[in-house]
Amino acid sequence: VQLVESGGGLVRAGGSLRLSCAASGSTFSITTMGWYRQAPVKQRELVAAITSGSGSTNYADSVKGRCTISRDNAKNTMYLQMNSLKPEDTAVYYCHARTLGIWGIRDYWGQGTQVTVSS
Repeated sequence: VQLVESGGGLVRAGGSLRLSCAASGSTFSITTMGWYRQAPVKQRELVAAITSGSGSTNYADSVKGRCTISRDNAKNTMYLQMNSLKPEDTAVYYCHARTLGIWGIRDYWGQGTQVTVSS
């Protein structure tokens, strides 16, 4: 599975961005996709995730009510709509996919996209 993110950039506090993650390869084996972020000198943390089957979602408390994760299965693309952005949302955002197959469980990561929120 290959993951390619896009949509990052520089935005002022209170603004919005939409991140996209296009998946290719063995996408049929993806069970869950999600967005993680990593700020300087901080650990990578989960922002939001969505399951392939039911489309169930979960969010980090820090983004609940401000972010929406979604998938377009026909396009094999996942999105993260981020509203009311805050300076503390500044980080590199990574797309993640977990697959399940005869090989077991595997995790895949995109290259990351920078989101910078100015105050």
